[in-house]
This record gives sequence, structure tokens and C-alpha cells, in this order.
Amino acid sequence: MRTLAIGDIHGCYTALTFLLQQVKPTPSDRIVFLGDYVDRGPATKQVVDTLIELKKSCATTFIRGNHELMMLEARQKDDGWRSCGGLETLRSYQAELSDDWISQVPEAHWEFFEDTQLFLETDTHIFIHGCLEPDLDMKDQSDGVLFWDPFSKMKKPHKSGKRVICGHTKQGSGKPANVGYAVCIDTGAAYGGWLTCLDTETGKYWQANEKGEWTHNLL
Repeated sequence: MRTLAIGDIHGCYTALTFLLQQVKPTPSDRIVFLGDYVDRGPATKQVVDTLIELKKSCATTFIRGNHELMMLEARQKDDGWRSCGGLETLRSYQAELSDDWISQVPEAHWEFFEDTQLFLETDTHIFIHGCLEPDLDMKDQSDGVLFWDPFSKMKKPHKSGKRVICGHTKQGSGKPANVGYAVCIDTGAAYGGWLTCLDTETGKYWQANEKGEWTHNLL
């Protein structure tokens, strides 16, 4: 059984499709998605449709990213979500001109967003979207750190000794950032970069982009 982590998709349906074709997940694999499924890229709706379908055949965990948080909160008040990529999300639902855009997002998609988790902790790893406080138990982590703090603030290992896998902080190099005790796999899919999937046990990672190109390597 593999434990696979996939970084920030950001509406990049083509990259997600080609990545899954290369990784070939099976029902025995566990796939942990690190958040930011929506915004910036052109095809949020198709991405979420694909992820919901994937739940039927694979063991999946979906972490909440700051962009899902913004989208959920925008139902009450939009504090800049549209200008942070939300407009592209609305276009994918053909709702950018609608006063009642909320109803044009399928209920199954709202349920998907609402069911996302703050983190996943296993015997060996901690999966989060953004960052964490190394001296705090996971139940005591603040939303501000989990959603918003960059990878650069992760200066030392978590107190548990478990390896941290995260997204959120775009790596301009196009490669995962590996500091031993933590790995960031946001490699800029929505900015012309790669969408990354990491096998957390072997260190092998696969990448695909919106051009339909793909590659693989080791940490």
C-alpha cells in the first residue's frame, strides 16, 4: 500500500488528469490531498467532479486549504475571494455573472468543501495545508497557522518527530522543498508549473502540468 500526497491543484484539471494517469492509484493506496482544489486555474468544477468520483474507488483524505476556506466564507461575505482566484472558480460553474452564484455550485460540491479536514496525522506523518507550530499538539494548532503561514516558518521538526507534508507555499524551482523533517509539494500548477504527487515512503514523486507533460524523480 502506498501513501500518496498531492499538492495544490488550483483548478488545473488537465494536470490532475495526467498526474493520475501516471501514478495509477489503486484501491489499496491512500491518497491525501493537501488542499486548494479551487481558484486560479480554469476548471475547478471539473477538478471537484473528479475528486468526488475518485472517492468511490480509492481511500482518500481531503485537507482544507485557505482557498476552500475563502470560498466557504464568501457565502456570507466575500472579503476578496474573487480577486484571489475566485472569479476563475465562478467561471468554471458559469456563475460569474449570477447574483445567486451559491445555488449554481452543486450541493455535492458544497458538501465536499465542508467535509474537508484541517489535518491528517498518521503513525509516521502529519499532512497539512500550510504550516504548523512545532511545539504544539495537532489539536492545539491555530487555523491561522494551518491555513496561512508559509513553509519558511517551519524552522524545526514537530514535537512528535513525524515528518510533515504540506502545500500552500509555491516552490518557484518547480521541485518539492525538502528539509528532511518537512516537505512542501506545492510546485505551482496554476502558475505554469507542476502538480506534484509524492509517495511518502519511497520519496518518489510524479509531476504533470496543464500542457499534458509529465515527469518523475526522487526527493
